[in-house]
Amino acid sequence: MALCVSMSPKVPVRPAIANLPDYVAGARPPVGRRAYKLSSNESPFPPLPGVLAAVADAAADINRYPDMIAAGLVEALAAHHGVESAQVVAGNGSVAVLGHVLTAFTGQGDEVVYPWRSFEAYPILAALSGATGVGVPLGAEGRLDLPALLAAITPRTRVVMICSPNNPTGPAVRRDELKLFLDAVPSDVLVVLDEAYVEYVTDPDAATYADVAPDHPNVISLRTFSKAYGLAGLRVGYAIGRGRLIGAVRKAATPFGVNAAAELAATVSLSLDLAMRDRVAAVVAARDAMADALRAQGWAVPDAQGNFVWLPAGADAVPFAQDATLAGVMVRAFDGSGVRVTTGEPEAVQALLEVAATWA
Repeated sequence: MALCVSMSPKVPVRPAIANLPDYVAGARPPVGRRAYKLSSNESPFPPLPGVLAAVADAAADINRYPDMIAAGLVEALAAHHGVESAQVVAGNGSVAVLGHVLTAFTGQGDEVVYPWRSFEAYPILAALSGATGVGVPLGAEGRLDLPALLAAITPRTRVVMICSPNNPTGPAVRRDELKLFLDAVPSDVLVVLDEAYVEYVTDPDAATYADVAPDHPNVISLRTFSKAYGLAGLRVGYAIGRGRLIGAVRKAATPFGVNAAAELAATVSLSLDLAMRDRVAAVVAARDAMADALRAQGWAVPDAQGNFVWLPAGADAVPFAQDATLAGVMVRAFDGSGVRVTTGEPEAVQALLEVAATWA
């Protein structure tokens, strides 16, 4: 019997889902031609030594379920950060972990306050949880406006996002300003410090979770293995916080959310911290050189503390990205705002600089 495909299904979609914008991933190089992908903030390096062998070993047991909470990785992360295992939860990338955080702490009628422009998953995940997203414009030079974020908090606010370094603009939140902000945030509001790019930070005044955690139990840190550790294809992220908060996130998490190969790869990568930092140092040096070259062309590049730089191209963002594509360089355009360029291979950066010079 043939299936009827002519009728449209009448099952209603939640309005919050129907009205959501699509998450836009970084452009992929076209098939059949040489192109450099500087659009997704990936590491330009292959996995750290020993990681591929670990993944191959794990592949022999893919007929078995992984550990439900990735306990081995959680224990390794707890030791790495000097916390208890009950203070760490792992998941399928930091985006998934953030989704679990919002599921645990927000719902219909609640608000999630976040900087904008910032990581584009924030408004999407807020809406998926049933909450209302409240975007707060950035301040000067692409920095988070913490006083404005504080002023946006209402009795309905359950979560505030702090992205540091901010993706896609680059600056990191400084220690003193974050402490002042947290001192003023109501104690029943969760502050999520998104530290996806923290390994690349060189600003000595930049804040980290360790700086504020002792005095502010309402803060959770989000981390990832996708960037500095070069495991973007395996999707491993985690959160650190007080045990009661992390316990709630774990209840909301997808069981077996970290597959066995990803857990083992992340655990091995964590043990190679010094090798990772050598690679980060190379990326940072290339990032700073690219930022300096763009500023010399006349671009107002904000302080770059991630593995990328931001070009405030405004209305020219999309045509700039199109020109870069023609030159064999894929960059991430944010229509009407600017262009984010990941630090990559020297030849890719040189091609990007040549395009940028024609627009400066």
